[in-house]
Amino acid sequence: MIGLKKYFFLILVVFAFACQRQKEPRTIPVEDFFKSQSRVGYRISPDGKNLSYLKLEGKNRNIYVEDIETGKGKSITHLEGMNIVFYFWVSSNELIYYKEIDAATNQSDIFIVDKEGKNERALVSNEKSRLRVIEDQLIDDKYLMVSSNRRDSTVFDVYRLNVRDGGMEMIAKNPGNIVDWRTDSEGKLRLATSSDGVNSTFLYRASESQPFKPMLTSDFKDTFRPIAFSHSQPNIIYAISNINRDKAALVEVDCNTGKELKNLFCNDTLNITDAQYSTKKRKMSFVVYETWKKEKYFLDDSVKQVYEDLDKLLPKTETRIFDMDEAENVFLLRTFTDKNPGSYYLYFVNTGKLRKLGDFNASIKEDEMSEMKPVSYHSRDGLLIHGYLTLPLHEKAENLPVVVLPHDGPVSRTLWGYNPEVQLLANRGYAVFQINYRGSSGYGKNFVAAGFKQWGDKIQDDIDDGVKWLVKRKIADPKRIGIYGIGFGGYIALNGLYLSPSTYACAVSNSGVINLFTYLKSIPPYQKPNLQMYYELIGNPLTDIDKLRKTSPLFQTDKINAPILLVQNSKDPINNQGEVTQFVKNLKKRNVSITYLEDDGDMYAGKNQPLRHQFYKTLDEFLEFNLKRK
Repeated sequence: MIGLKKYFFLILVVFAFACQRQKEPRTIPVEDFFKSQSRVGYRISPDGKNLSYLKLEGKNRNIYVEDIETGKGKSITHLEGMNIVFYFWVSSNELIYYKEIDAATNQSDIFIVDKEGKNERALVSNEKSRLRVIEDQLIDDKYLMVSSNRRDSTVFDVYRLNVRDGGMEMIAKNPGNIVDWRTDSEGKLRLATSSDGVNSTFLYRASESQPFKPMLTSDFKDTFRPIAFSHSQPNIIYAISNINRDKAALVEVDCNTGKELKNLFCNDTLNITDAQYSTKKRKMSFVVYETWKKEKYFLDDSVKQVYEDLDKLLPKTETRIFDMDEAENVFLLRTFTDKNPGSYYLYFVNTGKLRKLGDFNASIKEDEMSEMKPVSYHSRDGLLIHGYLTLPLHEKAENLPVVVLPHDGPVSRTLWGYNPEVQLLANRGYAVFQINYRGSSGYGKNFVAAGFKQWGDKIQDDIDDGVKWLVKRKIADPKRIGIYGIGFGGYIALNGLYLSPSTYACAVSNSGVINLFTYLKSIPPYQKPNLQMYYELIGNPLTDIDKLRKTSPLFQTDKINAPILLVQNSKDPINNQGEVTQFVKNLKKRNVSITYLEDDGDMYAGKNQPLRHQFYKTLDEFLEFNLKRK
C-alpha cells in the first residue's frame, strides 16, 4: 500500500512538472515573425469578376490575375526581381503598375497592361519627375487624370494622360502654391488646396470651364479633409473637419460659401479619423473614430448589417474592407487581432458567403502570442497620455526587463493590433511599452498641437514619465529598460540616452534622425510650400539654432554612455552618410559600445528578407546582452 502511494505521488509530481513545462513559452525563431508572404497586394476588378495580386516566386514578384468564378489565374507580368512597388485597376480590363528604378528617390517607370497580360506598354519612363494619380479610373476609356512636377520640380500640375498613346495634356497649371488637387465622382477636377506654409486655402469651381475660387482658409493646425461630393447637390461636399473644434467631425459644407451646413457625426470626446462614402448608394456609409482601437459609427443601416453579418462569420476578430467592386457586392477583407496577424477573404454580399484567400502569416500561433492592453497615465505637466503594454506570456508583471517602443511620426500613433516586433520582444521575455506621446494623432487638435516644437523636450518627458509610471508600479526593473524606435522613434531613442541618461540601459535606432538641420534641408522641392509648417512643428534652423543643436544626437555624443545599436540606410536622404559615420566614430573614440549596421534599401518593403532577418537577430542579441544579462 505504501509503495502504491509513492507511485501515485510520483505520477502527480511528473504530471505537475509536465503542466509547468507546457506553460513555458517556446522561443519562436525570428524568421517566423517576419516571413514574407507569397501573395500580397490583393485587388478586385471594377466589374467584380477578377482578383489580382502580387505573387512571390523565388526572387521574382509579378502580378497575377485570377477569375473569381473559376479560380483559374495566370501571371500577366514577367519581370525579374521584386521591382513592382504598386499597381491598380484602371478599368475592368486594364491595370497600371509602377516599376521601381531608384529606391532612394522613389523613382518609377509606369506601365499599363490588360488582364490577359497583353498590350503592355510604358506610359512614363526614364523621367526624374514624379507622377501622382488623382483619379484611378479611366475617363472616356482612355484618359487618366494625374499630377506631375515635370514642368517645375517644386510644384505639381494636372494632366490628362492618354493611356493609348502616352500623350500628356496639361489641364491645370499650378500657380506655385497648390499642394493638392481633388476630383468629383465623375472625375472632374473641382477642388484644389493652396498653402503659404502655415495656412491652407481650399479652392472650388462648379465646373472645369470655370476658374477656382477660394472656399475657406484654415490654419495648418486644423484638419479639413474632403471625402466626397454630394450627388444630389454638386456644391455640397462631405468633409472631416476640426475647424473651430478640438475633435474632428464629419460635416456637410457648402462650397459656394465655405460654411458648415450640417454635422453628420460630431462628438466632443471622439475624434473622427476616416469616413467611407458609397458611390453606388450616393451616401455616406460610416465614420471611423479612434479610442484605444478603431471603431465605426454607421450612417447607413444596410452597411451596418453587412458588418454585423461579418462579425457572425468571423467572430472575435477585427475586420477591415480593403477593396470592393463597383456594384459593392464583392469585398476584399482582412482580419486580425492583437495576437493574430489575420487572414484575407473574399466576401460576397449577395450570398453572404466567404472565401478564404490565405493567412497573413501561417507560422504565428495565437496561443503563443501576448495580449496588447491599453494603459494611460498623466505626464509631469498633467497631460493624459495613452499607450499600450504587452507583457510576456505566463510572466508576472513584476520587475521585468522593458523595451520602450516610441512610434514613428510625430503626427502618427500606435494603434491596437498585431505587431510582429512587439510579439517578438514579448516572446523573448520583455514587457513592451508603446506610448502615444503628445503630438500623436487620434486624440484631437489640442493634443497634436501640444507636441509642436517639443522634439527632445516635452515629447521626451512623456516617454520618460511613462517609464517612471511602470517603475512605480514595480512592473519594470529600473536597471533593465531599453528603448527602440524606427524613424522619429529612433530619434527619440537616441535622445533618451543623453536627455535621461539614468533611465535607459541601451538604445536601438533604426533610420532615426541624428541631425535636425540635415533633416530640414532634406525636405524635397515639391514640399517647399509646406516648409514653414515644418519650422512650426520642429523648429526654424535660423532662429532656433541652439534648441535644434541641443536636441540633435550628432552634437551630443559627449553625453552618451550607454550601448547603441544603430541601423541606417546609406541612401536615406534625411541623414547625411558622412554625419552618420562621424557620429559612430565620435562614440567609438569615447569607448561607447556601438553596433552599426548599414544597408542600401528598405528592409520593410518585403524585398530584403535576409537583411530583415539579420537586423532582428542582431536586435535580439543586443537586447539579450544589455538587458537580460545585467
